Amino acid sequence: MLRQFRSAVAAALSDALADLGYPTDDLGIEDPPDGVDATLASSVAFRLASEAGAPPPQVAAEVAGAVDVAGTEYLARVDTGGPYVNFFVDDAYLADTLDAARDAGYGHLPPKDESVVVEHTSANPTGPVHVGRARNPIIGDAVANAIEYAGYDVERHYYVNDAGRQLAIFTWAYETFDESDLPEPTRDKHDYDLVRYYRKGNEVLEEGEEETVEAAEAEIQAILQGLESGDEDTYERVGEVVDTVLSGMEESLARLPAEFDEFVKETRFIRDGSCDEVAERLKALEESVLEEGAWQVDLSEYGYEKKLVFLRSDGTSLYTTRDLAHHEWKFDNYDRAVTVLGEDHKLQAGQLQAALDLLGNDTDRLESTFYSYVNLPEGKMSTRAGTAVNLDDLLDEAVERAREEVEARMDDRIRDDDLADEDVERIARQVGVGAVRYDIVSKQPTKGITFEWERALDFEAQSAPYVQYVHARCCGIVAEAGDEGLAPDAAVDPSALSTPEERDLLEVIARFPAVVEQAAEDLEPHRVATYTREFAETFNAFYRECPVLTAEDAETREARLALVAAARNTVANALDVLGVEAPESM
Repeated sequence: MLRQFRSAVAAALSDALADLGYPTDDLGIEDPPDGVDATLASSVAFRLASEAGAPPPQVAAEVAGAVDVAGTEYLARVDTGGPYVNFFVDDAYLADTLDAARDAGYGHLPPKDESVVVEHTSANPTGPVHVGRARNPIIGDAVANAIEYAGYDVERHYYVNDAGRQLAIFTWAYETFDESDLPEPTRDKHDYDLVRYYRKGNEVLEEGEEETVEAAEAEIQAILQGLESGDEDTYERVGEVVDTVLSGMEESLARLPAEFDEFVKETRFIRDGSCDEVAERLKALEESVLEEGAWQVDLSEYGYEKKLVFLRSDGTSLYTTRDLAHHEWKFDNYDRAVTVLGEDHKLQAGQLQAALDLLGNDTDRLESTFYSYVNLPEGKMSTRAGTAVNLDDLLDEAVERAREEVEARMDDRIRDDDLADEDVERIARQVGVGAVRYDIVSKQPTKGITFEWERALDFEAQSAPYVQYVHARCCGIVAEAGDEGLAPDAAVDPSALSTPEERDLLEVIARFPAVVEQAAEDLEPHRVATYTREFAETFNAFYRECPVLTAEDAETREARLALVAAARNTVANALDVLGVEAPESM
């Protein structure tokens, strides 16, 4: 309802300013200042003070008096608090919120005729996914979820780097070393099996004898040339390594869960000729030059001093060249393209966008969001060096700790139903994986994270379990009501919800679709996590002060049960945006 109310307020405020002869280009509608019990506020009086020749509080009073309250949907009254114009909702706003939120799909915005491809994760298929890289699939999946909730047609893509030097090294190592040359794999999974070859290969290249390294480099270069020239045998050799490792990585990512509609391989754009076509168009640009045998494009007009190399002196393309073809393919097939990238890719992403612009593409259709990597307290993680904490280990540990916590709380459970072993295991997985995912997605992406086990798995703090517990509590109340023959979807009188705690909860519920819309627009799913914490606090205040099934009369009981059902749908869908499961029991 907040979205509708905001639109109604914007229209009423714009009309009021026009009637007073003030410009309407900046309405200044925002959340109210702390301590103000309004739903929305406007800071427009600050902007108009010099034009009006009066202090902001006086201008605010003038504007408030010109707003048509009676003709504005959901608006009960307007008043001022110093320089702010404050807008208060009526009972119909809360009644319509209760009605809308009892729908299981609450929070999904109306469908838009626009397709969006979200590319995320895209980690090189060189070994198991580690915690340092886990922020990408977690943020990327939540970004895709938010955009989908906002009404867009979303596809999730993983761009597979199967044409670079690291995969050539991997292929050479896989074909060179025997099982006897390698340590035992740490897990019975394809990615853990093959990563041993990758590490052994890098060890030899870094520490081997000069003659051995030279021979290896020649084979690695031959693989790269074979890929570039379209040699089918080379594609098959590299593809065997890539597909095998990727299958293991995919299993780990599915535990988060992070799943993909398509794995788009880099070699696709070499094989179909689009990479060559892009290179020829780049050569034809007046900004392109041939220096030291390599083709480069001058992007200085975009603020980049260093030229972008798109063809090496040996005629082979670079990752960026292939990615240009990849993005033009996206533009051909989707209305918008969103990419989730590590902060160390900012320069590359900026150069890519500039080159796409030079090639005549509408780069307003391309958006990128960046995140800082997750580190361990002792420093950075590395797949090549084998110093990473693997995602599988983290999730195993999280589930084990969650299982211990669930078992320790058995006597304090919300509901008195018996839990079988499989129920405990299910709840442990939902809570443990949810705790890890929530801990990562709840932080602003640009802020670095030093991963600490205790913090991520703290079940007492405002974490995933804290929010999940609210959903389980709602489910428990609704289930108990059902045992008594009460239905949460029955017609109720919303006016029976009159306490501050009830109205506060309805106000927070009303905000959810607007939070989804903002998170999708700004590519910032942590906004939804922040909302869930506020929601949980507000629900818990309601739960403490407003008994549901033992309410003083039937009318209040039924209205509060409807409110609990609305709260259950809201928190379930908010967690769903974040990719966190909502347990029905805890």
